[in-house]
Amino acid sequence: MKIVLTVILVSVLMMVAAPAYAAEATQMWKCEMEEGVSEAEVTAMAQAWLKAAKTMPGGARFKASVLFPVAVNMTGQTDLMFVVVAPSFEEWGKFWDNYAGSPAEKMDNLNQEKVICPDSAVWESVKVE
Repeated sequence: MKIVLTVILVSVLMMVAAPAYAAEATQMWKCEMEEGVSEAEVTAMAQAWLKAAKTMPGGARFKASVLFPVAVNMTGQTDLMFVVVAPSFEEWGKFWDNYAGSPAEKMDNLNQEKVICPDSAVWESVKVE
C-alpha cells in the first residue's frame, strides 16, 4: 500500500515539475533483503523489472542500478539501494501514469516476498562533466 501511495504522490509531483526541468529524474529506493536472498537474486530481479519497465510508455530509455553497501554509516535497516534513472521528468511521468496493472508492477508484486523497499525519494540529477 505504501508503494501505491508513493507512486501516486510521485506522479502528481512529476506532472507539476515536468515542464520546469530538463534534467534526469532519479528515484532511489532503500530496500531490505529477506533472509536467504542473495545479491545475485536481487540483481536478477532488478534486471527483470527493468526489462518490464522498458516495455511501458516512458520507460524505454530507463537505466537502473542496484547499490550494495561496502562501508556505511546509516541509521535503520538498508541492505541495498535500487536506483532508476529516466532521461526526463516527462518520461518518468508517462511511466508512472501507466504503472497500475503494468508489467513493472507485476514484477514488483512477484518480488515482495524477497525484497522490501519501504522508502524512496525522487531526485533531479544533473550530470557534471
